[in-house]
Amino acid sequence: MFEIVFLGTSASAPSVRRGLSAQVVLAGEYRFLIDCGEGTQRQILKSGIGFKRLNRILLTHGHLDHILGLGGLISTFMRWESIDSLEIWGGKQTLDRVQDLVYGVVLRGVQPPMPLHLIDLKPGVFFESKKFTVEAFGVTHRGPGNLGFIFAERAHRPFLAEQADALGVPIGPERGRLTRGEAITLADGRVVRPDEVLGETVPGARLVYIGDIARTDNLPESIRGADALVMEATYLDAEDDFAQDFGHMTARRAAEFALAMDVRTLILTHLSRRNRERDVIDEARAVFPATFVARDFDHFSIVKGKPVTRLEPALVLDE
Repeated sequence: MFEIVFLGTSASAPSVRRGLSAQVVLAGEYRFLIDCGEGTQRQILKSGIGFKRLNRILLTHGHLDHILGLGGLISTFMRWESIDSLEIWGGKQTLDRVQDLVYGVVLRGVQPPMPLHLIDLKPGVFFESKKFTVEAFGVTHRGPGNLGFIFAERAHRPFLAEQADALGVPIGPERGRLTRGEAITLADGRVVRPDEVLGETVPGARLVYIGDIARTDNLPESIRGADALVMEATYLDAEDDFAQDFGHMTARRAAEFALAMDVRTLILTHLSRRNRERDVIDEARAVFPATFVARDFDHFSIVKGKPVTRLEPALVLDE
């Protein structure tokens, strides 16, 4: 299972109700901040998720509305919030800009209080845990080095408790060993093998995140069938000329891509202040009904085999 909390859903500049691009993906004990627009640290506080374990930042590209919040966030980590280390992942051109911001402004003349790593990210799997992987892929926007991300749970075979009961497998570590693919010997000498108590292989959930993007025809086939696709919808169909001039996507084109790739749910973000949310959702749902438009502090749960759900946000709205 993955969860995604949207901290900022506006394009280019903040609006009264929407901050600049930032979202946190939660995967078990791990947290990944994707992009860090201006004001992100305040959005983290208002969301209620806090700063703990927020030590991996993935950047889709280096435009200012996606990275300016790094200055304030790192400053807060230096003075108020303790973390063991901080990793910032992105393409080379993105990291060149981050280098100037972090070391030329925030850390000018001082050393960070924790190990700080800027990691040049190439397409491919770059993070693996026992339960999931994270993969980067190339995206066409303005300039080189733009990236999208695929969070993929590992496939697994469910443990069949009734089968284990029938075979006399005791509750305890023996069941854990079978789940890990090891055969066990029971007290009476019988050998029980994993295939006897494990079901058919079940694919894991997949969450695809795409930032600013101009075209979809060169995206990887591995997006197909994703449980949730997060994608920008800066413009409406009537503004398609502007979208193509500035390397962005319309709500209709995003929905057409979701339909073509047979994803289960589309979540649109990065909305222009010039467009109403209702117009964006209507345009997308006319093509792909299983569409949400994300608002700041929206919290979605992505579980394989279940509809994507919008959870109640834990907000701190009163000062």
